[in-house]
Parts: sequence; C-alpha cells; structure tokens
Amino acid sequence: SGPPVRPWLTVIMDDYSRAIAGFGLSVQAPSALHTALILRQAIWRKPLPQWKILGIPETFYTDHGSDFTSKHLEQVSADVEIALVFSEAGMPRGRGKIERFFRTVNQMLLCGLPGYTPAGLPSDHAILTMSALEAELQRFILDQYHQRPHSETGEPPQARWESGGFLPRLPESLEQLDLLLLTVAKNRKVRPDGIHFQGLRYLDLTLAAYVGESVIIRYDPRDMAEIRIFHDNRFLCRAICAELAGETIALREIIQARNRRRRDLRQTLQDRSRTVDALLAAHQGARHVDDLASAPEANRARLETPRLKRYIHE
Repeated sequence: SGPPVRPWLTVIMDDYSRAIAGFGLSVQAPSALHTALILRQAIWRKPLPQWKILGIPETFYTDHGSDFTSKHLEQVSADVEIALVFSEAGMPRGRGKIERFFRTVNQMLLCGLPGYTPAGLPSDHAILTMSALEAELQRFILDQYHQRPHSETGEPPQARWESGGFLPRLPESLEQLDLLLLTVAKNRKVRPDGIHFQGLRYLDLTLAAYVGESVIIRYDPRDMAEIRIFHDNRFLCRAICAELAGETIALREIIQARNRRRRDLRQTLQDRSRTVDALLAAHQGARHVDDLASAPEANRARLETPRLKRYIHE
C-alpha cells in the first residue's frame, strides 16, 4: 500500500550441508531482534515436513555487523549455549558461502520476478508484495536449492543434511526458546509500588515479599504489556502493566509516542512564549504612547530615550 521498497533478506545456512535453516524478509534494516527471530526459525521445527533442517548449532559464524555484535545476541548465545564466532576484518573466510547463495538467489530466482530492477525503482505495474516474495523464496529454497547438487559439495543440501546421521540439539519447548531468544534481560530493584521500567509500572502480588531486592526482568520488545521476573536464577512471576493490560504495544511504539509527546509539548511552549512576548510588546508600546501623549514637551525627549527596564513596565 506504500511506496516501493527494497527488503532485506536474512539467511542462516548450515555450513556442512549448505542447507538453509531459516530466512526472513524485512523492510527495516537488520537488527539484533530480527536476527534472533530468524535464529528461532532456524532452531525450531518447521511446519513443512520437507524442511528438516533444525537444531541448536554448536557455532554461529557471522561478520561484524551491528545486528550481530550486539549485547543482546551475545546474551542469546550464552543462554542457548552457542559459540559466537566473528570473521576477522579483512579476512572473510567462510563468508563467501553465504554470498554465493545470495548470488544464486539473484541469478535463479529474483531476476525472473516482478519488481526486479538492479538499478532504480520498479514501475507501478511491476510490484511484488512481501508475502508473495516470501512464498517465492520458500518455494525456491525447498523445491530447487535443497534438491540440486551443490557445486562445491557435489550433493544436494537436503540429502547431505540427512546423510549425517546425527540428532539435532533442541530446546525443551518453544516457550523456552522464545524466553532465551526473543526477550531482553535487565537488572531492576523492586520498589514498594512495583517495578519501574521504561516509564511504566509493573505489579504482581508476589513482588511484595521482594521489596528492595535486585531482580532480573526479561521483556519482549514487541510486547511491553508484561515482563517476567527472575530472582537468583529462579522464575518468580509475570508482572503486568495496568496501563497496557489486554493490549500488545511494542517498545518502539512507546518510544515513538513519548517522542511525539515531547515534540508537541515543546511546540506548545514555544507558541505560548511567542504569544506572551507579542502581548508584552504590544502592552509596552501602548503604555509608551500614552506616556508620550500626557507628558510635557520637556519630558518627551527623556521618555523617548531607552531606559532601564523595571518591573513597573511589565
């Protein structure tokens, strides 16, 4: 419904088989949360039976992008027990594998789709929606890329993955995986009126016994209605924000609303200041004219000269 955009494609590839474990499209620049979402898809079971690549990897190898070198991803790697390895600057060993896949997608898929324009923006009649593009990518990966022999390994990625004969390491549940991947941990102190975070107040009856104690909160940036409370590595409760109860509001929306409110207040203060200055100037001008009219000729020259401003003139 908006203007044409170029989406970002994030892909997680198995180094041994070259099979794709997860991918995602986004119109926003890559971020740590978006990378965690793709990693969640790569680790957990897929709804499609032919997509069998899954499991927690032993090593997560990537470059030095800001979405990969964040504190959040370092914490995710520690929680899920993944070795986070970055390629050395100027020595991109291993990165060519994922770059080769991107070139394969460009040459075998994208060039034949509507909206493919290497330079410039596509015309109005050559637009592909995000959902349609995602469906085309999934079809290409599962039906073509995974089934064709790879130029380097000599085997189809799907067959090479299945021939390994190993059991992938999986989390106990999808909820546990979400807790590790999609939530951010912060230290907070329990106050008598609850836990204060991002200008909001979170309450639960369990917190009454922990007033003054330091706890760890975990929150989902996509939903700020509740936070999870941990004490001494033990789950305590889920604290609810009464203002957001029953709603799903992202942290980004809260920050944007707060910034809009600040801009509105700043504009209101500026408008009122200009109005007061104009009224004061008009009032002072009118009093000055009255003083000139009623003063003797000898005093008019003295009144016309600038004088030190005193409170009587306000």
